[in-house]
Amino acid sequence: MTSSTPAPRAENPPKARLSPLLRLLILTQLAFNIGFFAVLPFLAEHLGGAMGMAGWLVGFVLGLRTFSQQGLFVVGGALADRYGVRPVVLAGCVLRIAGFAWLGFAGRTWAVIGAVLLIGFAAALFSPAVESEVARQAVLWEESGGGPRTRVLALFTVAGQAGAFVGPLLGALLLSVDFRTACLAGAGVFVLVLAGHALLLPQHIPGRPRTRMAGGPRLLLRNRPFLALCCAYGAYLLAYNQLYLALPDEVERATGSQAALAWLFALSSLLVVAAQLPVTRWAGRRLAARRSMAAGLVLIAAGFAVVAAARPAGWTGTAGLLPAAGFVVLLTVGQMLVAPVARAWVPDLAEDGRLGLYTGALSSVSGLIVLAGSSATGTLLDLGLPPAVPWLVLAAVPLAAVALLPRRT
Repeated sequence: MTSSTPAPRAENPPKARLSPLLRLLILTQLAFNIGFFAVLPFLAEHLGGAMGMAGWLVGFVLGLRTFSQQGLFVVGGALADRYGVRPVVLAGCVLRIAGFAWLGFAGRTWAVIGAVLLIGFAAALFSPAVESEVARQAVLWEESGGGPRTRVLALFTVAGQAGAFVGPLLGALLLSVDFRTACLAGAGVFVLVLAGHALLLPQHIPGRPRTRMAGGPRLLLRNRPFLALCCAYGAYLLAYNQLYLALPDEVERATGSQAALAWLFALSSLLVVAAQLPVTRWAGRRLAARRSMAAGLVLIAAGFAVVAAARPAGWTGTAGLLPAAGFVVLLTVGQMLVAPVARAWVPDLAEDGRLGLYTGALSSVSGLIVLAGSSATGTLLDLGLPPAVPWLVLAAVPLAAVALLPRRT
């Protein structure tokens, strides 16, 4: 699917309806995130509180989950190319059900580690399979006159964000019983997803060939435009990860606690749900792919700059939260411009039959960048530098990523 020409942009709203397969895959993302976020946000508290694990061990377990998921996306994508979307998605659902059920009953460290590895690997199977097929179907929708493919990817993002918003609310309600109940409910969501896909997901999706895995990684590593996109996307993800690293420190400094974080996270989720489609529609009419990503990265950098400009004043209380809120808003709007476009760009850079591999590699390579960058960010925040300096350094990362964006579209 390699191409050097820009994707056409429609000036009018799309008239074509989404195919049943696309609707199924978009609803899949909603269900995946509801089930996932009903459990995982509460895992650290369960491990440190109910199970009494030391802080370093809790961090280790959470890191293993991230590695088994994000780091192995490239494997799941390659398997989807080789065996098709349906078997990989169904296998991932089965493993996620088993992992959540095991986690609910796990009483020892080794059992918890086994469960979280299973949960992570399950996502490494089904997520690249689903995401790559959504991207492929979005291209077909665009070619049929439906409109820019980014609109489909934006709808996919909205569905995922809605699930990320609803999931923790469901989990908090279920935790009034106990953590096991939340885990079993999460497993129950994936039972429903498994049943739905066993009935509705085609055995073979027309137009998606099955490709041998041999030679794929070599082609990928030689694809400089794609690797450049991975690096730029990794810089965006590193910036986004500061919602969980730098932002909590800033909120605690301003208010003396992290209670306001929940409201800032809710603000981000609601912004995506409410504004992602209008923002994508506007960008699709006015900006090519590279310019859209560049604009998003600049907005993200501006978010860090807002906090950097305010830090020397040392504001606290409600006034101290205003720069943090500005950061969240700018970061989220930047995300709306970057994320759908990056996913929509991958089919133009991938070889025929390798879309799953490339979709998985986008997550795996950028995940490695986030892993290395987060360690560096943690060190930066602990160095005792003047208060604005860490935020200015973080602002420079997305700005530098603009230069990395491929120039062939």
